[in-house]
Amino acid sequence: MPFRPAASTPAQLSLFDDTPAPSAPAAPASWPSPGPSAAVQGQAVLQPATTGPAPASAPPGFRHPRAQREIRFGEHQVHYELRRARRRSIGFVVGPEGLSVSAPRWVGLGEVESALREKERWILRKLHEQSERARRTQAARIEWRDGAQLPFLGETVILVLDPRSPGAVLNSDADALPGVPRLTLHLGLPEHAGEPQVRELVQSWLQRQARRVFEERCALYAARLGVRVRRIGLSSATTRWGSASADGSIRLHWRLVHFALPVIDYVVTHELAHLREMNHSQAFWDVVRSVMPDYERALGTLRQQVLPALD
Repeated sequence: MPFRPAASTPAQLSLFDDTPAPSAPAAPASWPSPGPSAAVQGQAVLQPATTGPAPASAPPGFRHPRAQREIRFGEHQVHYELRRARRRSIGFVVGPEGLSVSAPRWVGLGEVESALREKERWILRKLHEQSERARRTQAARIEWRDGAQLPFLGETVILVLDPRSPGAVLNSDADALPGVPRLTLHLGLPEHAGEPQVRELVQSWLQRQARRVFEERCALYAARLGVRVRRIGLSSATTRWGSASADGSIRLHWRLVHFALPVIDYVVTHELAHLREMNHSQAFWDVVRSVMPDYERALGTLRQQVLPALD
């Protein structure tokens, strides 16, 4: 279901499912594409690439952990969650947990099943995409030890356990060979430090860097958009990259610091644009485009790139 602005202006707008400008296809989809989620007070769901567990059973079976119903699509048995809601139509969301269906209370199960069969190809495609994304996320899981690698501002950083280092210090090798990471993060820990120690020190450093970068980029784009930011906060929410409130407060997910600056700039611009247009109307997207004409490229990266699992 494409995004539909609420009749009233909400006090807060979130970068959930980033519905593209009206020129983009309006066909139902879900993360990493626009999703068929109910628009509630002008919001629709967008999930960061690493949130949520893998589906409980791999293809050809898909099982939502809160499934009460099931349906067979050819060789695929799909167990889905069915929720009754005050809405006018049947809605579908395919997320990391699997398929969720929302239906009006007066709609019978037969009609729900018919609607599912109409979207069979789309549902199976999205379930397979979620399964593949979970596999890629698991494969990218970080081992918190000397020599481990993780993304930072679009580059690869190598972790170095260095008891002589004061805390966490980023070093850059300008003479690194092509294809070899030039960034090393020296951690003031003994070589035998356990994974929890390494993870805590690195994540604290990443969050400090995130705040520094966000403050710099917000100041830059707020001036370009002519808006005033009163407060910038870090978020670790599992279902949003950022949010903006009418009082000028901005919250940004700290894990955006893994991405290159164009992606961070897009999320920053998106949230700052809400300080002028608290909706996702054509006027809102015009504001975004006024300072970032090629924002679709950054949005595509945000949707497609899989971040490493940190736990």
